[in-house]
Amino acid sequence: MLAPWTVAVLGPGGVGGLLAALLSRAGHRVVCVAGETTARALRRDGLQVRSAQFGDFTAPVEADTELREPVDLCLVTVKHTALDAALERIPPGMLGDGLVLPLLNGIEHPAALRRRYGTRRVTPGVIRVESTRVAPGRVEHGSPFTEIDLTGPAEQQDAVEALAAMLQAAGVRTCVAEDEAAVLWAKLAFLAPFALLTTRYGLTIGDVRTERREELVALVEEAAAVSRACGAPADPARALALYDAFPSGAKSSMQRDAEAGRPLELDAVGGALLRAAARHHVAVPVANRLMTALTTG
Repeated sequence: MLAPWTVAVLGPGGVGGLLAALLSRAGHRVVCVAGETTARALRRDGLQVRSAQFGDFTAPVEADTELREPVDLCLVTVKHTALDAALERIPPGMLGDGLVLPLLNGIEHPAALRRRYGTRRVTPGVIRVESTRVAPGRVEHGSPFTEIDLTGPAEQQDAVEALAAMLQAAGVRTCVAEDEAAVLWAKLAFLAPFALLTTRYGLTIGDVRTERREELVALVEEAAAVSRACGAPADPARALALYDAFPSGAKSSMQRDAEAGRPLELDAVGGALLRAAARHHVAVPVANRLMTALTTG
């Protein structure tokens, strides 16, 4: 049996709350770092999860508004729009030798985290899951899967493998890959068309597939071209096949944020795509038009 880890979770929302609950249930010590209202609810009631994959359960966690002691791992699971403010809750000198695992949308945040916490400490990853915070400490996990791809510097390979084993034992299917760019771009190139089109038109993916098929195909090809220019493989046909396999009523998280009046991760998703395209002189007219409409309308 794996020795228990001490894990900080910065942002115990849909993704962070689910992972915090799974790690607590697996026997690890979990400290959720959040605002006072959320921290108070977590201390009082724990994390309540409803999940077809993992069952319905409540997991006890500790909670605070700031990290006050070293940990083995710090999960960063806030929205990109809240990242800068949230990081103030994790002082660099307080982490000890702990790893930092960001599970954010986009490709640019690892550089910012490395500047703050050091190159050797940051282990970027991506997560594939649909999980929503419906209230402080209450999480509804809708997808039949929870999967993480990890990367990290070669000198941290043993630590990354140990992290993967720990997550796997808690029920999260976890893989380790050597190519950070490939891991991050695989998600962004898939997410950007989904997020931008569903949010721009207020349509589910099923309606995008039928009513906006031409734009979907063009945007998938643009994202793939930028990904390849950045040195990461991309397969537009496979991406389209995945979109076609989605339940027709599926919405992107960006679309749900727009419907709820929350800040949008436009810069982390569409902005990052446009900046990379500009650096590598890749034409992305559909992405440019959608981003202009979303940022001005």
